Amino acid sequence: MSAVFTIPLSPLEKRARNHALLCGIGFLIFLPIGVLVARYTRTYTRTWFGVHWVMQFLISGPIIFAGVALGYMTGNDLDLEPFSDPHQRVGLTLLILYLVQLLLGAVVHFVKLPSVFHGHRAPHNYLHIAVGVTIFILAAYQVHYGLYTQWTVATGGLHLIPDSAKHAWLALIIVSFKT
Repeated sequence: MSAVFTIPLSPLEKRARNHALLCGIGFLIFLPIGVLVARYTRTYTRTWFGVHWVMQFLISGPIIFAGVALGYMTGNDLDLEPFSDPHQRVGLTLLILYLVQLLLGAVVHFVKLPSVFHGHRAPHNYLHIAVGVTIFILAAYQVHYGLYTQWTVATGGLHLIPDSAKHAWLALIIVSFKT
């Protein structure tokens, strides 16, 4: 029997991993669940908005903000200029879009504008949908970039990203696009 020696993750790598987990879970699991709640329950229950709001704001928000904070701290520890690389810039864009989406969702729900097309939703409803889809696509790109590029660049590549993480990303994307 041979002993296997593994080098543990450094504190920086642990923080980067936790950043990836929190942002990935927030953007690619909880936000899509909130979307599905709205999509599939609003036609038969009036309580859909409360569940949607809790999922999008009270559950996803703290997870996303914690992940962003860890990413920011990791960048500081690496002495990176703020928003100097694509991963940081896309992350900031995602955070801004998320905040805009929350505000837009409140406007869609509480401010009733007339429809441009007879019998259909008002234009700001479609904008809310478009921003949501944009967030998902950008988040999918961001997580992929983090897994396949940023981790090695930021940490030096001592520890490889497990294939299970890459497979999980792919599974989330496939499941999300199939629903």
